[in-house]
Amino acid sequence: MADLPERRACITGIGQSKVGRPSSETPIRLTMQAAREAVADAGLTMADIDGIANYPMKTTEGGGISPVGVGEAMFALGIDATWIGSSTHEGPGHMGAIFQAVMAVATGLCRHVLVFRSVAQAQARLQARGSTLLGGSRGRVEGNNAWTVPFHAISPANMWALYAQAYFDRYGASSEQLGWVAVNGRRNAALNPNAIYRNPITIDDYMASRVISSPLRLYDCDTHIDGCTALVISCADAAMDLRNQPIRIEAMGMALGGIGQGIHTGDFTALPAGRAGDMLWSRTDLKPRDVDNAQIYDGFSILTLLWLEALQLCAPGEAAAFVEGGTRIALDGELPMNTGGGQLSGGRWHGFGHTHEACVQLWGRGGARQVAGARLSAVCNGGYGYGALLLRTD
Repeated sequence: MADLPERRACITGIGQSKVGRPSSETPIRLTMQAAREAVADAGLTMADIDGIANYPMKTTEGGGISPVGVGEAMFALGIDATWIGSSTHEGPGHMGAIFQAVMAVATGLCRHVLVFRSVAQAQARLQARGSTLLGGSRGRVEGNNAWTVPFHAISPANMWALYAQAYFDRYGASSEQLGWVAVNGRRNAALNPNAIYRNPITIDDYMASRVISSPLRLYDCDTHIDGCTALVISCADAAMDLRNQPIRIEAMGMALGGIGQGIHTGDFTALPAGRAGDMLWSRTDLKPRDVDNAQIYDGFSILTLLWLEALQLCAPGEAAAFVEGGTRIALDGELPMNTGGGQLSGGRWHGFGHTHEACVQLWGRGGARQVAGARLSAVCNGGYGYGALLLRTD
């Protein structure tokens, strides 16, 4: 497996703007903050960056979901790129741009790629509260939203509530069990100075919160923010001479499918992400038991249970019992999970925050939230398309 393309790529720098709800900064300024931090973190200058990519391409769909494109970021930062990439919503989840960058450096198209994810949904909601609904104010809905909005599912919460109820019905899981995903995320966010919500909550607080789309409650839903997260992905031979110990990409996995693609097979208790998990583990000799921290996508808390099972970190139907009580997923637990607060409390960095946090842990920068001896992190993103990474330090 030594010839896998991901083995020729490393993460060498990370950056994240200050979170805002809303931010007083424009989206392009937030992008520049994160990008400059990531490039400097790697010990590089903008003159060294020869590739740039983002997820998704610039769009007005969803109100602030992707307000900055690769072209304007490249010009604002003074990057003279030879390669650019941009992933769509219909690609393999939020990691589409990361996968593109990996392939670009693995094939020798460039040596250092800046990958970023910018959001300005809090600003959009301030201007028009309905802007982030799937239908928005448009008379015609296209893309993945076209499969749900005609059936009055105008929020992703409506769709993922179907999955939560089906999971509860099949496996006997409960709201009390699901709530520990949110309680654990908030507990960790309290230790993250750049998390949007840092006041602790209890399981009683969770159960008392209002129902948004039954059985999902307020604390089951991630929160719109303004900000940007950036990564530098470098070819392995160049990474050895940079400032940080390279974070190796041990394996990657991806899958398409689900309602976001207009495809559904009748089972609401699992995700097509299972194929991404199968691909991930087929590309490494490591096993799920080797993972010592997990950054699991939590756009809605039910996605976390489904992803834990898709990545084979839990057997089918066992994730709810695994997270119950919050002990096994705590910072000193069997599988520390969403150590920066995840999207439920850290903020909706739209998947990139999970990869950023994995790097924080692997570089030992977590401070009060640092997992002792972190060496191998599983990261996954997506509720429409699906992507997963195994990241490690030697």
